[in-house]
Amino acid sequence: MSPVLAGLALGAVFGAAARLGQFCLLRGMKGLFGGGDLSALRAFGLALEVALCGSQALNWFGLTDLSASLPLRGGLPLGGLALGGAIFGFGMVLANACGARSLVLLAGGNLRALLVLLCLGLAAQASLTGILAEARQALQFGPVTTGAVRVSDYLAAFGLTGLSATLVAAGIPSLFLLAFALPLIRHSRTEALMAVIVGLCIVMGWWLAFRTNDPFDPKILNSLSFIAPIGEGVLWLMLSTGRSASFALAIVGGTLAGAFVMALLTRSFTLESFGSGQHTLLAASGGIMMGFGGVLAMGCSIGQSLSGISTLSLASLVGTPGILSGILVGLIFMRQVNPGRN
Repeated sequence: MSPVLAGLALGAVFGAAARLGQFCLLRGMKGLFGGGDLSALRAFGLALEVALCGSQALNWFGLTDLSASLPLRGGLPLGGLALGGAIFGFGMVLANACGARSLVLLAGGNLRALLVLLCLGLAAQASLTGILAEARQALQFGPVTTGAVRVSDYLAAFGLTGLSATLVAAGIPSLFLLAFALPLIRHSRTEALMAVIVGLCIVMGWWLAFRTNDPFDPKILNSLSFIAPIGEGVLWLMLSTGRSASFALAIVGGTLAGAFVMALLTRSFTLESFGSGQHTLLAASGGIMMGFGGVLAMGCSIGQSLSGISTLSLASLVGTPGILSGILVGLIFMRQVNPGRN
């Protein structure tokens, strides 16, 4: 199975579902913060429930190996993950979209998203190997994950191990998530279905990453994640003759393609641009913050808050509250400086 073809297909399904279902954590947090519609937040919760249950089942039956995944690596600095998540979340608000959502918006003709993605990609690559790498390393502080890198590892203190620990660690949160999502399932079946598909894309990502991994040159497994791959995409566009496309990069391209097809099918493709210089500055600043913060947090609102949590990763349970806190601070900030922006 070709990793590139697998990534393109997976990304296309994700992009189409995210476009049709308007899947967006930021939209959900705006509804919560503004006391309005919680459907987007319920959709995110439903996607997480599917991703969590599906990924753990896949791992239990040996169809993937989550222990080889990035979120379950040891030695991850928890303080840096939380700070990186907060920077990323604040950047989301400034840019009015995360990396994945920006890809979906660009596929529908939103040229503002193009600037966000370019700034995000450049900042991510600069944080990985360029001028911002030293700053990123300096901010990797706090206690590090050691042998106990999963939530289920800590249940051994209560006498739970193996399957019983996994069932408790994944099952109890899944029940709460499903209960939270029930109003969406009852009243907005299309949005709920698209959320389920997004969750299944996370599960399929783990399976495809495992199946396409070269046993003679094994890579760290990852499912859907968009910060480092978008940075890789910017580099690949300039140096493609000397670099081969990866599974993660193919997911980025597939997401664009799938969302573009869905925009055409729903006749929602419309060219949009900036309304002011301030809007341009916010979008660029948000993209840079997401690129740097996402690399520091080792993931985004998809890579950490869906893919990461689906592994029961302690690191993701630290990075995700950081993202959420950054979003809340960003919404308060935007309400003060630009009360008319939604």
